[in-house]
Amino acid sequence: MSGGLSRRGLLRGALGAAGAVGLALTAACSDAGSVSEQAKRGDDKGFIAGDGTIEQLGADQRGAPVQLSGNLLDGTPWQISQAAGRVLVLNVWGSWCEPCVAEAPVLVAAAKQLTTAHDDVEFLGINVGESPQTGAAGAKALGLPYPSLSDQYRGLGPALQNKATATPTTLVLDREARIAARISGEIPSATTLTTIVESVVAEAT
Repeated sequence: MSGGLSRRGLLRGALGAAGAVGLALTAACSDAGSVSEQAKRGDDKGFIAGDGTIEQLGADQRGAPVQLSGNLLDGTPWQISQAAGRVLVLNVWGSWCEPCVAEAPVLVAAAKQLTTAHDDVEFLGINVGESPQTGAAGAKALGLPYPSLSDQYRGLGPALQNKATATPTTLVLDREARIAARISGEIPSATTLTTIVESVVAEAT
């Protein structure tokens, strides 16, 4: 059995104990019903997978700072001011999302490498479309070494300037909390992510 299948098996077992939602990921559709109601039902309708597009923005092309706050999966309040002056990597994920499960080892490797090499790099997950309990079980099963905000009903999209409509999406924020890069969809490799983050770290403060 491959490593990927083993990880999915472990994840299913952990999430079963937490009352997991299904793992099927569907493309966007035109079914009636609001986004929040779809999220409550756990059917993941209306949400799309990314196409692997990588976008990097020069310092003069970046928009306003991201204003993000919420509660971590364990209920602890968090706000972006806690990452002031740091390069912040945000990963939007869900345990129901197979590309998210597949890219988890890449995120784990990149997070360990980058946070060891740089004390001004931080990682934060944004767990979407499931309860905090289910998200916490998924994060534990995947071995994510960083915390995640809970976004059960997908209300944080506007705070991310609507740059994370696909799941997964990874955003790299510069030291001013501006979006410097985006990967829409599964991260191709740890090297891809570390190279992007290193380029932002190297920018003059």
